[in-house]
Amino acid sequence: MSVAAPEPVVQIKEREPLTRAAAPRARPAHRRPPRRVLLIGGGVLVLSIGLWIGTPWLVQAWNTASTDDAYVGAHVTFVAPRVSGQVVRVLVDDNNRVHKGDILVELDRTPYQVGVDIAEAAVAAANADLVAATAAARSGVGKARSLRFNLQHAIEQVNNQIAVLRANVATLESQRASLALARANFDRAATLIATRAIAQADYDEARSALLVAEAQVKQALEGVYQTRVSLGLPAIPPKGRELGDVPADLDETFSSVRQAQAQLMQAAGELGVVASSYDLTPKKMLDEFMHRAPQGDIDRIYEQIVKEAPAVRQAQAKVLQAQRNLEQAKLNLSYCAVVAEFDGIISRRSVNPGDNVQAGQQLMALQSISDIWIDANFKETQLARLRIGQRADVFVDMYGGRKKFKGHISGFTMGTGSTLALLPPENATGNFVKVVQRVPVRIELDDYDPGRAPLFIGLSVTPYVHVKEKPTGPHAGEILQPYLAPPPAGQPPADQLSTARPPAG
Repeated sequence: MSVAAPEPVVQIKEREPLTRAAAPRARPAHRRPPRRVLLIGGGVLVLSIGLWIGTPWLVQAWNTASTDDAYVGAHVTFVAPRVSGQVVRVLVDDNNRVHKGDILVELDRTPYQVGVDIAEAAVAAANADLVAATAAARSGVGKARSLRFNLQHAIEQVNNQIAVLRANVATLESQRASLALARANFDRAATLIATRAIAQADYDEARSALLVAEAQVKQALEGVYQTRVSLGLPAIPPKGRELGDVPADLDETFSSVRQAQAQLMQAAGELGVVASSYDLTPKKMLDEFMHRAPQGDIDRIYEQIVKEAPAVRQAQAKVLQAQRNLEQAKLNLSYCAVVAEFDGIISRRSVNPGDNVQAGQQLMALQSISDIWIDANFKETQLARLRIGQRADVFVDMYGGRKKFKGHISGFTMGTGSTLALLPPENATGNFVKVVQRVPVRIELDDYDPGRAPLFIGLSVTPYVHVKEKPTGPHAGEILQPYLAPPPAGQPPADQLSTARPPAG
C-alpha cells in the first residue's frame, strides 16, 4: 500500500508598502484635441454634407411641383376578329412584341374564298344583264325612231288629204262651170227646137251634155264630202264656211296623228323619256325632244337616252351591287388574318388553334409601347401653379429612381379621381368633411424611345413639374385644351385618331 507524497508549501512574499509617490508617466509626442473640437468638426462635416445633399433638393422643391401618385399610362386594345370562323394558327404569345400590320391570328379562309367566287360569278351575271339591257334600250330607241317617222308620215298624210280636199273642191267648181255651160247650151237648144231651127239630134246632144254635167257635179260634190269626212270634218260645212275650209291645226289634232303621237310617247316612256305634258302638240313635243341636245344632235340624244334608260340604270345598279358584294366578300376574306393595328406587346392571350371564334370576340390584348404618357394625380392645392406647356422631369421607380424622362403637361382631366371612379363615394348622412382631392394631370413624354428605355403600363413614377419656368408650345399657359374640330368631309381619320392624341396645349 503506497503513501501519498506531501503537498509543497508555497511561500507568499509580503508586499512592501509604498513609501514614495509613483513616478509620473511619460508625455506623448502629439497632444489629442479636446472633445469640443471634435464635436464642432463633426457638426460642420455633417452640416456640409447635409447642405451638399439637401440644397439641390430644396432648390427642386422650391422650383417644382411633384407628386408620388403618378403612373404610366398607354392605350390597350383588345384584339378581336371582324368575322367568325375557326382558328387555324396563332402566331404570337404573351409578351411578344409586334409591329403594325403583323399577323396575330389566322382563321380558316375556305368559306370566305367560296363567298368570293360566288360574288365574282354574280358580277359576271350582272354585267351580262347590263349588256342585254343596253341592247334592249338600243332596240327601243330604234322603235322610237320608227314611230317618230310614223308620226311624221301621219302628219304628211293629213296634209295630203287636205290637199286632196282642196283639189276636189277645185274639181267641183270646174264641174259646176261645165254644168252651167251645159245648161246654157240646153236652154238655147230647147228654144231653137221649138222653131225647128236645130235638129232633134242636136237637142238630144245638148240635153245629154246637161245630164252628164249634172252627174259630174254631183260626183265631184260627193268626192268633196268623202274627203272632208276622211279628215274628220262634217260633210257639209257649217254656215258661213266653204267646203275647202279646214282647221289650221288639223295636221296636229287629227286622230291618226294623235294615235301616232301616243305610240311614240309610249315607246319613249319605256326609255325614260317623258314629255312635259300629255297635251303637247306633236310639233311642240318634237321641238322639246330636239332641245335635249345643245345643238339638236339627234344621234347624241339617242345615245344619252340609251345610257339613262330605266332598264340600263337598273342593270347598272345591279352591277354596282354585285361589285360591292364582291368587295365585301374580299374584305371578309382579308379579315381572316387578324393583324396588329399598331406597335405593341401582346398580353392576355385567350385563343388557341381549333377554336371557333365569333366576330368581336376578345382574343388577346395589345398594349402600345410607343404611345406612352404619365397620369399624375396632383393635389388640388397644387393646380394653381400648373399650366399646359410646363416642362416636367419624370423619374421612374423601375430604373431605381435615377432614370429621368423629359415631358410636358398636355392637359387636365375635368374631374377629380373620386368623382370619376367606378363607384364614387357618397356621403348619405349629410355630414361633410373637406378632403384635399386629386386631379389627374396628363404629362406627355418628349423624345421617348421604347427601344432604349421602355415604360410599362401602371409603373409608379415621380414627376417634377418646373412651375417657375415659362410654359412653351401651343396654347402654353392655359388650362383647357383647344376645341378639336371634326375632320373635313370625305377624309376619315380612323387611322390617325386610333393612335394619335391632340398636341400639347
